Amino acid sequence: MDDSTGSRAKATAGGRRYHHGDLRRALLETAEAMLREDPSWQFTLREVARRAGVSHTAPYNHFEDKAALLAELALMGFDRLREACLAAMPGPGAELRAEYLAVARAYVSFGVENPGLYRLMFSQEAGAAVHENPRSRAAFGVMLEMLERGQREGLLRKRRVRSQAAACWAEVHGITMLTMDGLFRRETVGRKALDEALETLLEGLEP
Repeated sequence: MDDSTGSRAKATAGGRRYHHGDLRRALLETAEAMLREDPSWQFTLREVARRAGVSHTAPYNHFEDKAALLAELALMGFDRLREACLAAMPGPGAELRAEYLAVARAYVSFGVENPGLYRLMFSQEAGAAVHENPRSRAAFGVMLEMLERGQREGLLRKRRVRSQAAACWAEVHGITMLTMDGLFRRETVGRKALDEALETLLEGLEP
């Protein structure tokens, strides 16, 4: 078998098999599994190849280097974050406050449940190009669209909507990081700190 092309099926470390055309996905899945084990992403591309069950040169058919693999992994994280926020939205007719709280909770939950991936998404190692990519901006766009709609319906103050979205993003990101680091504790911020913090900011946006 020519490992550089993955032209035949090969077992991965987890017992799964990939076929021709699936090597890129297998490498990303392997890297994500390693990221859960080592949130500092200090593993090498050679280690990813070994865990995926291919030669050390095989990844270079899909990724220029480790940085390129991490960048794609970060973008996958933003895709999933957007999906999580959209999935959390209440049905039609829900009040803006309920929608905002549901999306914000989903955002925080995503980070807490995927700490290594979440940290990578906002790291220097992911690269500036990741945050200029439409895929990462789409996650921010969920909050932006919700606030734009709130302004149109007269539920929020008429302010520059991107500034309002930046404030909301800063809050949920900060809470996510504090929670991941074990610092958003009830002893410090109270029992219902998440919802109360979110509601406090939203009240500042309301007319």
